[in-house]
Amino acid sequence: MPDKIHLTVATVVERRNHFLLVREICEGREVFNQPAGHVEPGESLVEAAIRETYEETAWRIKPTGVISFGSYTSASNGVTYYRLSLTAEAIEFDDSATIDSDIEEAVWLDYADILQKRSQLRSPMVLQAIDDYRAKIIYPLDLLKTHR
Repeated sequence: MPDKIHLTVATVVERRNHFLLVREICEGREVFNQPAGHVEPGESLVEAAIRETYEETAWRIKPTGVISFGSYTSASNGVTYYRLSLTAEAIEFDDSATIDSDIEEAVWLDYADILQKRSQLRSPMVLQAIDDYRAKIIYPLDLLKTHR
């Protein structure tokens, strides 16, 4: 059993009734996920969300709220991922940026498209975050505290 904490952040970004997702290959299959990734040492949760979203999509964002904090244990590798999901506003696309090499592409999908791809979502947390967002289950960003 893995002995390391996998603390991740993800952002739910909606624009014109479409959600920003990334298409990636995970364990040999195509999956869709929110822009997400691990929090680096010394980084705040909000800083990690901004960085990961930019690195994976080339979109600059402004986090606006907290959706949820959950966990998921992957059946394929036994790793438990702890995930903070934030909502964020798309600010600006940087067409000169190069996205992470493990991301095939960033895509904007409407809710119906996401439901059609349900079997291709990286984990159940992807749809849960979108559903919570759509249900307006959003907490103030100041719920998160950083002490340095």
